[in-house]
This record gives sequence, C-alpha cells and structure tokens, in this order.
Amino acid sequence: MNHIPRDKKIRSLVSRLNKQRKAQAKKMDILCNDLVAAQRNFIKRLRTISFAANFYHAILGISDLDSLCNTAGKLVKNELPGTNVVFFLRRGDGFELHLTESDQPVTFEQQPLERSFTPELVNNVCRSNKLCALDNLLQMGLQVSPPVLNGLSAVTIPVSSRAQVSGFILIYACAKNKITSEQLNDVSAVMPGLFRAIDGCCVYSPSANQEITP
Repeated sequence: MNHIPRDKKIRSLVSRLNKQRKAQAKKMDILCNDLVAAQRNFIKRLRTISFAANFYHAILGISDLDSLCNTAGKLVKNELPGTNVVFFLRRGDGFELHLTESDQPVTFEQQPLERSFTPELVNNVCRSNKLCALDNLLQMGLQVSPPVLNGLSAVTIPVSSRAQVSGFILIYACAKNKITSEQLNDVSAVMPGLFRAIDGCCVYSPSANQEITP
C-alpha cells in the first residue's frame, strides 16, 4: 500500500509541471505577439518617415504655388495609387481649387467630385480641421447621386499646423481602391510641413486654377 501515496505525489508533481509549462507557453506566446506587434509598428513608422523624407525633399525650394501643389499632389498619388488629389486652399474671402496633373484621372458617370464642393461645404470642412471621411462630408452638405456614391471612396485631410488652416486636400478613388488608414497616416504626417511651404509661397500664377467664392 506504500506505493499509493507515492503515485499520488508523482501525479501531483506531474500536474504542477504541466500547469507550469502551459503558463510558460502562454507567456511566451504573449511575448512573441508583443514582439511581432512592435515590429509591425516599427515598420509602419519607418514607412511614414521614408514618405515624409521623400516628400519634403521633393517640395524643398519650390516657391510657386501651382508647382508646389502639383508636386505634392503627385507624391500623394504615388503613395495612394489610383486616386485623384485636389487642393482646396484659402485665398482672401474664397478658395482656390488646385488640380493635380494626371495621365489617368479617376472618372465617374457624372462630374468630378470636386465640382460637388460648394463654398458652404468647403468652409465646413476647413472649420472642422480634421480628417473627414465620406460620411462626414455627406453630413456637412455634400450632395452626389447614389450611383456615384456607391462607387466612391473619398476623404479630406486638413492642410494645417496646430490651429491654423490653409485648406484641405480632397482624395478620392473608385471604391475598389479603398484608401487605408496607414496611407492616410503617412499623408497626414506631412501636412504641417506642407502648410508651411504653402504659407511661404510668394509667387502665384492663377492660370491653372479655379476660384470658389461664397
């Protein structure tokens, strides 16, 4: 009968060892997941830093507003393939519309989306001074037909530095080319620098732009 207590002790010891192994394995899984998440975040930050460095290098020294917007717009389009990029910038009591040159613009069944932006809507977007998705724009007064709306992915990003706002960038694409949050983070990261570049432009040629006035 002496072997019975010993067997119980062995089973108890084995049970404790198994629990310890499971606990250790769980800790290792958590640690590995944390390392993977940290690596992903690091890669995302590197992407943002790389985009910002290339962006600022490209716009450095440009003093003409048309050239600045076109260069910046092309850089954004390279980061977000298949999109249209339009600048709405404050100018006196109204706004200027700067279109980014493109060999293959995104087209819809009706007029380009930027033509649906009324002075009231532009003012509302500027006053919000935040990233606005399509739902936000509709709440602010954007009016587009259901066929266009169903095939559309759109967002506005403020061109601002702290509380100062120069305007915003409208980015839109077909719904199949949905704009990701990572892409938006990269573009948003360079807006303060773009704000300063726009503010510093002293040479302006209005020939390629359209003006929106209240």
